[in-house]
Amino acid sequence: MEKPGSFDGSSSEDAGTPLLLPVHRDDATTTATAGGRRPASSRLRALLAHKYPAIASGPVACAAICALVDLGGAGAAPRNMLGVLAWVFLWWVTDAVPLGVASMAPLFLFPAFGISSADSVAKAYMDDVIALVLGSFILALAIERYHIHRRLALNITLRFCGDPVRPSLLLLGITGTTAFVSMWIHNTACTVMMMPVATGILQRFPRGAGAGQEEEEQEVRRFSKAVVLGVVYASAVGGMATLTGTGVNIILVGMWSAYFPEKEPITFSSWMSFGLPVALAMFLALWVTLCFMYCSNNTGKALSAYLDGSHLRRELSLLGPMAFAEKMVLAVFGGLIVLWMTRNLTDDIPGWGVLFHNQVGDGTVTIMMATLLFIIPSGKSEGEKLMDWDKCRKLQWNIVLLLGAGFAIADGFRTSGLTGILSDGLRFLEGAPTLVIVPVACVFSGVITEFMSDDSTTTLVLPLFAELARSIEVHPALLMISGAIGAQLSYLFPTGSPSNVVGFSTGHITIKDLVATGLPLKVVGVAALTVLLPTLGSVIFGMDNKS
Repeated sequence: MEKPGSFDGSSSEDAGTPLLLPVHRDDATTTATAGGRRPASSRLRALLAHKYPAIASGPVACAAICALVDLGGAGAAPRNMLGVLAWVFLWWVTDAVPLGVASMAPLFLFPAFGISSADSVAKAYMDDVIALVLGSFILALAIERYHIHRRLALNITLRFCGDPVRPSLLLLGITGTTAFVSMWIHNTACTVMMMPVATGILQRFPRGAGAGQEEEEQEVRRFSKAVVLGVVYASAVGGMATLTGTGVNIILVGMWSAYFPEKEPITFSSWMSFGLPVALAMFLALWVTLCFMYCSNNTGKALSAYLDGSHLRRELSLLGPMAFAEKMVLAVFGGLIVLWMTRNLTDDIPGWGVLFHNQVGDGTVTIMMATLLFIIPSGKSEGEKLMDWDKCRKLQWNIVLLLGAGFAIADGFRTSGLTGILSDGLRFLEGAPTLVIVPVACVFSGVITEFMSDDSTTTLVLPLFAELARSIEVHPALLMISGAIGAQLSYLFPTGSPSNVVGFSTGHITIKDLVATGLPLKVVGVAALTVLLPTLGSVIFGMDNKS
């Protein structure tokens, strides 16, 4: 076998030849090298390759704000906080350094600029909410290890495929499976897990049209777009339903408890009571939009030659019967869902949390159940457990650190007084009816989220909305939940969320497809929130329109 980097027919003399000696070098290059100087274009390419301009943009913006911005006698703390915020967000947006590294920047910037102490900012990076995310990621890795998501997708798709093939039902099966999985794991992880299942189905379709098959090939291509878009958007929609489905909901819970500790906390069960109806309305709109835009009367006929129940049954049979390890992972996962849902029930019927004086949180039980994966044997070989720490190398630490940075920034907003200053720009909502406040807050957040990540948008807008709720005397849930939902409506551009990037990278969809499909969903999302938050949300979150 050839060694990496070797070429056919190379001799031993070739191997000993110094590879740095050029075969040919023009005069300009010779002159530059002889003078010890690199060409200007080469130096520029090196700077861009190392991302030094992007790296410098953060400190430069911070220095400019600290030197030039005057916040009207508010003191140095709000101005310094604004400068640090610009530094961190520029590193996030430009990808100057890895996401996890940029998310650790508050650990040294906050103490250096006098925003908060080292201990205070470090504590923001680990709490019950972060524990919830860590445990969920470990469970997701266990599901991925034993291909449970693939078995689930094939089973549901087989039942929805129809004979002959009914494209609308097949789309319902694929998107429904994705949305359900996304309810229990992070939506980005769900997209990464489910996209191979979707593209595996699409691989059965031909890429080139034969003679006289142009119309059929066009139908197949349109349906392929629907499948990829369905997975991308269904993972986002399903994530709205539960706290574990997306980092946005986790950030909301953390900031809610930080800004309003006197109010009832947002628990897993209370959020699902509100988030699930919103997600169902969005999912129905998604399915109808995909069927209307990408399916026609001829789509089923075009697909029937390449996709039928026998294909799916054969792929499912290759997985074999469900093993002991798969059953145990599902048992742990199901037990965790029950514990999440029953920790706090109602005022009249307390959940099991009262047995522990309500000192336990959702993160407590998540870590406890994840720990069982390292204790229960897999049944495959002696001494092997369901999970081992080597498999946890794939943990998304960048997301964990991003959440910690979000909580640190929220605390910095509050302690520096910057939220009060920035929220004055939205005081026009004072005295406005609920049917105006909710869509304005949702659209405000929904526009920003198209240009930065969902989590970053949430980190930016929720502290503003928290202070604004106090200043205009409305219930904070009206603004904060509207902002959180709006931040999840990043449907128009690939840069809006990692899930969009995953779908875009398949080559089946374009930006035009994202905009054409995502815009109606965005409108439906704002409309559904405008109706459900003042009605259903008022009951669940105890809103009386007063803070």
